[in-house]
Amino acid sequence: MLNNKVMYYSIISIMALILNLIINHKDLRNVKIRPADRTTKQANIRYSYFLIAANGYFAADIAWGLLYAYRDRDGVFPFLYSDCIFYFLFMFLTMLTWMRYVVAYLNKKGRRSKALLYGVWTMFTLGLVYLMINRFYPFIFSFNENHDYVPETGRHIAFVLQIALYLVTTVYMLFIAGRSSGEEKIRYNAVGLTCLVMDLFLILQITDPGYPFYAMGLMIGICVIHSFVEAGEKKEKEVYDHIATGLAEDYEAMYYIDIETGEYKEFSTSLEYESLNVPFAGLDFYAETRENIERYIHPDDREFAKSLYSKEAMLKNLTGRNSYSYKYRVMVDGHPRYFRFTVRRANDDRHFVLYEKDIDDEITAETMRLEDQKKHITYSRIAESLASNYDVIYYVSIEDSSYVCYETNNIFGQLEMQMSGDDFFAESQRRIPEMIHKSDRELVTEFIDRDHLISALKAHKRNSIDYRIMIENRGRYARMTVRKTSDGTHFIIGVENIDAEVRREKQQLKALNTEKELARRDELTGIKNKTAYKELETSVQSNIDNGVDYLPFAIVVCDANDLKRINDSEGHVAGDEYIKESAKLLCDLFAHSPVFRVGGDEFVVFLRGGDYSKREELMKRLRDQVLENQHSGSGPILASGMAEYNRETDEMVSEVFDRADKEMYKDKQCLKDGNDHSYR
Repeated sequence: MLNNKVMYYSIISIMALILNLIINHKDLRNVKIRPADRTTKQANIRYSYFLIAANGYFAADIAWGLLYAYRDRDGVFPFLYSDCIFYFLFMFLTMLTWMRYVVAYLNKKGRRSKALLYGVWTMFTLGLVYLMINRFYPFIFSFNENHDYVPETGRHIAFVLQIALYLVTTVYMLFIAGRSSGEEKIRYNAVGLTCLVMDLFLILQITDPGYPFYAMGLMIGICVIHSFVEAGEKKEKEVYDHIATGLAEDYEAMYYIDIETGEYKEFSTSLEYESLNVPFAGLDFYAETRENIERYIHPDDREFAKSLYSKEAMLKNLTGRNSYSYKYRVMVDGHPRYFRFTVRRANDDRHFVLYEKDIDDEITAETMRLEDQKKHITYSRIAESLASNYDVIYYVSIEDSSYVCYETNNIFGQLEMQMSGDDFFAESQRRIPEMIHKSDRELVTEFIDRDHLISALKAHKRNSIDYRIMIENRGRYARMTVRKTSDGTHFIIGVENIDAEVRREKQQLKALNTEKELARRDELTGIKNKTAYKELETSVQSNIDNGVDYLPFAIVVCDANDLKRINDSEGHVAGDEYIKESAKLLCDLFAHSPVFRVGGDEFVVFLRGGDYSKREELMKRLRDQVLENQHSGSGPILASGMAEYNRETDEMVSEVFDRADKEMYKDKQCLKDGNDHSYR
């Protein structure tokens, strides 16, 4: 008969196993070595591995409780010993798979993530080694003559190391949660809380190996992750899917294309488009699309269409912009119809998203509208200028300069003729001295010139200037916009009052610039401060993380020697002057690069452009000047170190800074020792 303690031990693990199988059955059922869909998150895959490891641990724990009750039987003992091995093996596996899940969930590439992975792999490997040698040299556990379980020193060491690892991860997750917000903050806190729970139950497991405390911790942790992380993400995914489905209804088809391999999925909501029998998925979008062009595209548009569908062409067309569009005719049921195609990058930067929309009806409607415009020449052409945006509109003949002036009499842009004349340009030139601010008269005179406007509108659809009109001895901002009518016979010149808009923007910009500038300036020296450097570092790091081919740069770290001695012996006023002299020396020398004061006596220079090209020369001049100041006993003594960004090896801007900082400390020691060999 099993005693109550053993029964209790097994029941807890049985409940944990059943609960895990129930709440995570979908994740466990769909486990794969590699995802079939490249969009599947790596974190989801690794979480499935963790669930499998947890189930293995629960099974080993259940078997332990049942076998230990009959340990006095010789036939049972070998199974008990083997189960004990599996018990520790699956415990180590839960630790390994959990940490790999945490790193994948954070999706951060850096020293902290690498340190977590190296640490957990090291502990897992050592655990395997000790389990293998435990049979010959009991280090983790052993059994006495009565087959009673005896925990050895190694067991406690393994538990303590796991506790330390979980504790570090808890602090790291809570730190990241503190810098996050919304649902993301809740999930990071949930992951951190799970690590803390495992810590607490590991501590309890050390104190009493006769109870399944670690199984309880795993069960609680899995429930927390399921409630706050997995369920939340699945709900978000459902929302995104609903949004995507709604958006897809506006298009005949949408493609999701792997940029490198050409693998794709096609989503279609149009029954008419499905008649083309285009496959819903494929291995090479570029090649298959070029083949389909011969079958489905209008003969006159085929060469144009073929030129668009290659990885190189699509990447080139996206250079410097978020998306681009083009159109051509597709043969649908034997009839040509115009389709518009829009291409953009997906958020992961590894896929193209291509949208197809049938715009044949739109083009037909546009053609009919243009035909209708010809029946109402004057008003329809003026409507091209969006009359409701203007206070006054001039309709000027390009041939003889005659004009009609209209004013908008309500918010719907209905026009009312005010006056007309024979020569718009001559009359405007006469009125400029009376109406235009003296500082803007020359600009407006040059702009309101018939030949100037003809030339300017050859390159652009419209041209405009901002200027000031004098009303009651006060200049008020206005904007004049000129474009041609569709038949090229008239200018449409619109004048709008933008005084309130311009003044509001100037006030906001002035206030914003003043506030930002003060927040980023060091009060003592006037150069940029630590806040400004952190913003620059964040911007550069973002470009590096996003794969931008960032321009070469180097970082110089400088430290002002003897500042404490000057403050103590000559006072803080003298110390402040010493800091100012140090800042001036760096600003004069690195004239084309930003200089930052990031500490009491520490400066950073971000070398770029011409200064980067001459970095060795500039560093030599700095160090020569420092030696001269040291020998003469006047001027600042700056220890300095420089490091260059290496795009092949550097993942973090901080790595470049750290190398420069180390070089600075070497230089600082040389200056203290009176040894100047490092400058040559």
